[in-house]
Amino acid sequence: MTPTLVRQHLSHTGSAARVDRSARARDWSEIQERMLVPLYEAVYDRLDVGPATRLLGLRCGSGLALLMAASRGAAVTGVEPASPERLALARERLLPGPPPGGSGGPRARTAAALLDGPPAGPPAHAAGADPAGYTLVTAFEPIGGLAGDSEGLAGLLAGALPLAGRGAAVVLAGWGPPERCATASVLRVATKLADPVGGARSPRAVRRDDLEEAAGRAGLKPDGSGRVACPFGYADLDSAVRGLLSTGLFDAAIAATDAKQVDKELTEALHPHRRPDGTVWMPNVFRYLIARVP
Repeated sequence: MTPTLVRQHLSHTGSAARVDRSARARDWSEIQERMLVPLYEAVYDRLDVGPATRLLGLRCGSGLALLMAASRGAAVTGVEPASPERLALARERLLPGPPPGGSGGPRARTAAALLDGPPAGPPAHAAGADPAGYTLVTAFEPIGGLAGDSEGLAGLLAGALPLAGRGAAVVLAGWGPPERCATASVLRVATKLADPVGGARSPRAVRRDDLEEAAGRAGLKPDGSGRVACPFGYADLDSAVRGLLSTGLFDAAIAATDAKQVDKELTEALHPHRRPDGTVWMPNVFRYLIARVP
């Protein structure tokens, strides 16, 4: 069984309509988003992200990966079309107001732009921007756990790639093999409970070439890949449940049953991963692909 990626932009019925999206976005920002920090760091180190980088982050969430790139000196643009709540948090994180009595400050330093759809043009916000466009495009939201789960990504890439310079790096991310992702057993709850939802897509095995196929469909040329350990660690069961629910992976399950049922079964599935001190720990491996704009 593989991780099942149930997208946040799926239509919701029943109990899912009562989900507090603002609270979920805050849980994502405070609990879950940091789980992929090792992936962000590995990619940025490999590509030498720094002051010369003009980065376009697709599905940027609440902006942690962008903030990490900005701290290296990169000029960053983030696109988050699925969650206005996460985008609002990214704005808080990357575009704070100037300090009292001061000017410039973090806003000027990060030179960030945050959008709910593809940019209309090259990164003009970057000082001395090269008209060739972005030098790096990232899509860190993992794909590969559900048939057709890269369809939305294809649309974002289609809008973004014309803004990238020739030879620019494009990074795609995906779940690693299920046997190396402890969270796969927990995400079976989402698969099992979401089955009654009409039109729900069926899970399938993660294939080694998922990322390469997605890159090929976008007209990109693969230029290297890597695997990164990204353990999911939580202070307690409550934090683990809130963090996992914030991903949106369980929304279809909530729509098919109810929030209490999902909470109950998710908590039970997490028990084998609870350590004696009460923390929850699930080792995972994620894969990334670096491709180039021809």
